Amino acid sequence: MKIGGILVHILLFLPILFSYVFMRKNKRKPQKRAKLPPGSMGWPYIGETLQLYSQDPNVFFTTKQQRYGQIFKTHILGCSCVMLASPEAAWFVLVTHAYLFKPTYPKSKEQMIGPSALFFHQGDYHTHLRKLVQGSLSLEALRNLVPGIEAIATSALESWAGGRIVNTFHEMKEFSFDIGILAIFGNLDTYYKEELMKNYCIVDKGYNSFPTNIPGTFYNKAILARKRLNQILSEIICERREKRLSKKDLLGCLINYKDEKGQTLTDNQIADNIIGVLFAAQDTTASALTWILKFLHDNTKLLESVKAEQEAIYEENDHRNQSLTWSQTRSMTLTQRIILESLRMSSIISFTFREAVVDVEYKGYLIPKGWKVMPLFRNIHHNPEFFSDPDKFDPSRFQAAPKPFTFMPFGNGVHACPGNELAKLEILILIHHLVTKFRWEVVGSENGIQYGPFPVPQHGLPARFWGESSNNNNRRHESER
Repeated sequence: MKIGGILVHILLFLPILFSYVFMRKNKRKPQKRAKLPPGSMGWPYIGETLQLYSQDPNVFFTTKQQRYGQIFKTHILGCSCVMLASPEAAWFVLVTHAYLFKPTYPKSKEQMIGPSALFFHQGDYHTHLRKLVQGSLSLEALRNLVPGIEAIATSALESWAGGRIVNTFHEMKEFSFDIGILAIFGNLDTYYKEELMKNYCIVDKGYNSFPTNIPGTFYNKAILARKRLNQILSEIICERREKRLSKKDLLGCLINYKDEKGQTLTDNQIADNIIGVLFAAQDTTASALTWILKFLHDNTKLLESVKAEQEAIYEENDHRNQSLTWSQTRSMTLTQRIILESLRMSSIISFTFREAVVDVEYKGYLIPKGWKVMPLFRNIHHNPEFFSDPDKFDPSRFQAAPKPFTFMPFGNGVHACPGNELAKLEILILIHHLVTKFRWEVVGSENGIQYGPFPVPQHGLPARFWGESSNNNNRRHESER
């Protein structure tokens, strides 16, 4: 009995002994913690912000990548950041592990657009709002917008014609704004449209200014203009409700929305999302159009090919006395490739901001909670491994689809731009009328890039525009002399 009792005690004690030995062993050999990516954090507080803004941002990021690789750390704009320059890393952050990262913007910019705008959010609210925006910009909805976009495009081109020098980027911003108004409100009263435009321009100027709310500053003026925008939009919403108008434009979708509990959106939530859509739709599309005009102007052979494609469609419609159709915009193969190559070359959205909501390990490196994470779209778009001779403008590279995750001009994942098809449609329609009815020439020979914050050709690409008949008369007079 004594021996049996001893054995029982030994058997009971053995698991405790083994557990103790195992714990001691693990304590002696702790698991190796992932390390921060390589890189430089710069000076205390200011980090490397001065280096970023004292040179071309593309040079800054490319130099970092060449020195440290496709994952590196830095400190800019008051934030500790991890930069990611590979397609796999961008896919990890934006798609497969998007739940580990939240969209993030400086508070000053969030206040300017409106805290309820969909791209500041995650979860159910973001999902529902995104569906509303996508629904209002479905292919069927875009099909119905073609006549309205065409009217705005021809009116804009006629206003530029006459040979005076215009700032192409500024004119394209106004054109894109008008398209945004059409998509959001349909046919909007002229008074409301002018008031929205006037106050939105003030907000736009203040958005990228230093955020000091001192009377007289751009930022202070923008804050006041943003409040006026809310008042104007509230009047439009109230009028739409009183008239009980049932429209399928974005405003109609936002007004009529109810969640599973029957809750509707407040006027402020509707206003924030309208301003957010206008902001997302204007500068990026205007930048893309400005770059397309520059690339076509600099490549005469390519411009002639685009003219041939568009004139075939124009002649077909003129003989039938018809306007441009949806199906015709889908058949503009070469022009579509030029849009894609322009988006790759210019990479208007150079990177996007996310923030790690927990400590994240990727490729053996630690991304600490609270750090900003920035997939570098431009670096990926200009990587010769994915796009041969990347600094050459070559639309033929898009005859075949690019490798997965190497081309992300509109972002990717749940926060990808929901209006990308609208942007491409308005570009196609404007280019069609530009090359078939008008001519233009760029004034000056500067090839620089300016950022505000999106990249555009130097000085907004000053240019002169003429109607086709005026251009032919000018050429005839020149030959007579």
